[in-house]
This record gives sequence, C-alpha cells and structure tokens, in this order.
Amino acid sequence: MLVLAVAAACVAAGVATGDPSVGSKRAQAQSVLAQINQLDMSLERARTRYELATHRLRQIDRELAVNKVGLRAARANLKSSQRALMQRLVLIYTSRDDQSTLGVVLGARNIGDLVNRIEAVQSVSSQDHAVLNEVTRFKKQVTTHQHALVRAHRAQSSLVHERAAAKQRLQSQIDHEQRLLSSIKGQIAQLEAAARARALASAAAARAQYDQAQQAAALQVQQSPIGAVASTPDATVAPPSQYGGVVGIAMRYLGVPYVWGGASPSGFDCSGLVMYAYAQMGVSLPHYTGAQWNVGVPVARNDLQPGDLVFFDGLGHVGIYVGGGNFIHAPHTGDVVKISSMTGWYAATYVGARRILGG
Repeated sequence: MLVLAVAAACVAAGVATGDPSVGSKRAQAQSVLAQINQLDMSLERARTRYELATHRLRQIDRELAVNKVGLRAARANLKSSQRALMQRLVLIYTSRDDQSTLGVVLGARNIGDLVNRIEAVQSVSSQDHAVLNEVTRFKKQVTTHQHALVRAHRAQSSLVHERAAAKQRLQSQIDHEQRLLSSIKGQIAQLEAAARARALASAAAARAQYDQAQQAAALQVQQSPIGAVASTPDATVAPPSQYGGVVGIAMRYLGVPYVWGGASPSGFDCSGLVMYAYAQMGVSLPHYTGAQWNVGVPVARNDLQPGDLVFFDGLGHVGIYVGGGNFIHAPHTGDVVKISSMTGWYAATYVGARRILGG
C-alpha cells in the first residue's frame, strides 16, 4: 500500500522549536534596551548639571583670585595709611616747626591768625582720618567678600563632587545594563542555533523515515501479486517531494528581519523567503502568496513532507514545512525568519499545502 508519506508528519512531533524561549529573551532584551535608553537620557542631564556646576566653580575660583589681589592691596594701603597717619601725628605733636600745634600757637601773629592755623592743622588731621577710614572700610568689604567666596567655593566644590558621583553612578548602571544586554543577545544566539539544529535534525529524520517507508512500499509492491497495486489506486496521494533540501537553504536565514516585499538575505517577507530558497534549488516561483498556491500539486496535511509549501489566513501567509509539525517562515513586520509550530493560530487558519514538482 502506498501510504508511505505519513511518516514525515509523525516524526519528532514533540520537538520544540525554541520560539517561546527566544521570544522571552527578545522581550527581555527590549526591556533592557529601553532601560539603557532611559539611563542615557538621565546621564545626559547629569552631565549637563555637572558641567554647569564645574563652570560655576571655575568662576568662583577666578573671583577668589581677583579678590585676593584686592585684599592684598587693601592690606598694603591700610598699613601705608596707618603709617602715614602715625607719622603725621608724631610730627604735629612732637616737632617744633611751624606745622606743629605748638608752632602754630607761638607763630600766630594775632587771634585770627591763630584760629586759621589751628583749623588748618585740624583739617589735615581730618583728611588723614578720612583716608584711613575709607581704607579700613575697603579692607572690611574685601575681607567680607573673601569670606563669602570661600564659603561659596566650599559649597560649590561639594556640589561638583555630588554631581560627579551621580554621573558615575548612572554610567555604572549603563555599563551593567549593557553587559546584561550583551549576555541576553548571546543567549538568543545560542537558542536560535539550537533551534536550527533541532529543525535540521527533525527534517533529516522525517526525510529518512520517509525514504525507509518508500523502500518498504517498493518491497511490498515487488512481493505482491501482479496487478495488486493497480487494483488499489490512491489518486489523492501527491508524488514524493524532490525538494526537501530547500529546508536547509531556508534555515540559513533564520534571524533575518521581516521586510515587506523583501526577497533577499537583507530582508524577507513570507513569499519572498519561499521564492528565494527555491531559487537556490533552481526552481523559479512567483513572489506572491496567491500565485504560489497555484504552483505544484495539493498535499493532504497528513502527507506533508519537508519542502512543501503551507498556507494560512486565507492565503495571506505562506511558509516551508520542515517536518515534525513545524514550518519556517517570515511572519510579519517586527519579527524575523523563524521556525513555528503548526498549532494554535496557525492550526486555526490553515488553508492547505502545495508540493512543488520537478520539471
């Protein structure tokens, strides 16, 4: 009996494709990447605050330098004024020349002259005191400003240190998240490699079991009475697939992103992946799911073999059967070429399958 093709659909029925794990890791990677983006924005703000703080600190440093010069000048002027005043007082009260109070009194020619001389001496003394007071006030102002600048410098230095620490904390968090993202990407690559290996093994096992069934059927035909096969024809069984090798070709592009209208290793849509993989086998197919449905011959689901085209969603989607109830396809925007199980949504929207025949 020619019921040999059923074996391919039965082999490795429980083989996991790794899709759930890969999907979970991709979601985790997206979450980590979003966290990195948020930290990057926070780091940029922290850098701005740090730069503003350090700029203000440099301004304070310059003001301190200028003020120190002013303070040194004020101190020198104060000492000079104090020294001049002391010298003036000594001269006024101890010398015997006409500039002293005694000289003024003794040198006066009359009362009016005496009053004028005393007023002149007092005027000179008042000027000396005024200069001294002005210098003292200036020194006090400069000293007060110096103390304020020192306090501001201390506070600003603390702020700069605080903002530098915040910046460093954010950078450390980003470094940690980037290492985590790199680790997750490595795990995804391992999971995808394992999925490819499992799918290839599944396809090879299905093909091997099919070949064994072929040989057993041929032997049964040889051992049956002449004409037995003709008396039990099964016109619904499609000829065996000649393009199981197309599965290995399609596997090379696992992880390639979905691109609408894409038909190259830089990006595929569903029918583009089918067209490109079959082209490597020397078979030209149209780049349109509905047109691909009209190529080859129909295949019952329980007769599927690696390389058969499987259609879903009212001919809105197509993939290549790999064996074990799994198929390889380019799902949709935002996804990548991957292997999926013909269960769930795919089982609910399954339309049928076509087998490509040789020329």
